[in-house]
Amino acid sequence: MVGDSTEKNNGTITQENGIRKRRYGLRSGFCPPSLMLPCRVWSPPPPPRSALPAPMFSRNNFSVWSILKKCIGLELSKITMPIVFNEPLSFLQRISEYMEHTYLVHKACAQAESIERMQAVAAFAVSAVASQWDRTGKPFNPLLGETYELLREDQGFRLVSEQVSHHPPISAFHAEGLAQDFVFHGSIYPKLKFWGKSVEAEPKGTITLELLTHKEAYTWTNPLCCVHNVIVGKLWIEQYGTVEIVNHSTGDKCVLNFKPCGMFGKELHRVEGYIQDKCKKKRCVIYGKWTECMWSVDPQVYESHRKNDRKGAADSRKQKTEETDVAENEDADDMPEVQETVAVIPGSTLLWRVASRPPNSTEMYNFTNFAIGLNELEPGMEGVLAPTDCRLRPDIRAMEMGDMDEASKQKERLEEKQRAARKERAKDNEEWST
Repeated sequence: MVGDSTEKNNGTITQENGIRKRRYGLRSGFCPPSLMLPCRVWSPPPPPRSALPAPMFSRNNFSVWSILKKCIGLELSKITMPIVFNEPLSFLQRISEYMEHTYLVHKACAQAESIERMQAVAAFAVSAVASQWDRTGKPFNPLLGETYELLREDQGFRLVSEQVSHHPPISAFHAEGLAQDFVFHGSIYPKLKFWGKSVEAEPKGTITLELLTHKEAYTWTNPLCCVHNVIVGKLWIEQYGTVEIVNHSTGDKCVLNFKPCGMFGKELHRVEGYIQDKCKKKRCVIYGKWTECMWSVDPQVYESHRKNDRKGAADSRKQKTEETDVAENEDADDMPEVQETVAVIPGSTLLWRVASRPPNSTEMYNFTNFAIGLNELEPGMEGVLAPTDCRLRPDIRAMEMGDMDEASKQKERLEEKQRAARKERAKDNEEWST
């Protein structure tokens, strides 16, 4: 990594025999570089912070059009964006938000039936993208070799991630349960494209969840994410695409359809799908919203409900079509009216419900409670964290503190330093290795 953060004594202490030994005086929020080593806790972890040091700045006086107008249809990973469109987190920290609802993985481990395990895994896959709701700020691009370590004893997991490639930008992560019950790992290559009014993010890469107690491995990829009105109008987010979760041990499969909002916005945030066994028999239907909750119901009950629902909705749709004059808006894509209540089908089982965000979330980049603590630098951390850890980046730290000028200066300096290091490697015909 090309960052220049320092670590006192490299996180070591001198033993009586003169040999330096790595110090693991751990508290909630970080863990040793090797996840296979046991974490020793020296003191009870403090409660996570409930707010950022400084409120979010206003983006109203900034225009992104001057930058993006030449980028329509292009991949944006190589485009340098002004810091005003960032949020004070690295993409590595954003990835760690997959773990916010880790209790669903523990729930899957505790189920005796494979279909019930798949239900919990499907809920976890949906919950992993729930934090993106209203998160219109762009996370900082990780520097090559940048790392992030996170220990959450209260949720029973530890995680480490690293930026393993610069072009293309690839982030790898590995998490495991403290009870040795699961392993969660993968790599993400976020491809960003600008389409005139919107930016589409395709998180390329396969995610794997291993339930060690059941000797099962599940894989899937995340849906596409689109941010509308990046030029003018109110920013709003939708996720769409088909997600297939496969249990490679039993042959069970879950197919989830993240629906685009459609013309009248009725489908905004909706997710529908089903779980089938190895004989391709549908065992249950899953439905809900990725911003709110997910439910499971028997397929026959679901189909019966759908038939009755179609009959009642047919006349209403016809009337709406006749009365609505859909005008072409060249300036902005109006955000559909959001109805955050899912109509629960009788006999359904709740799989997951999103955690409430803090009341001041809109002043903190729409962060969740989990996200607020990801960049917290507790006393004593600098002596234990690797010098490549995201928490030690001066640009992200300055932005979090509300010093935008310093954040912009540090971001530009680090990016230039990274470019210079890349040129040196190319001149010496040297490949980056971790």
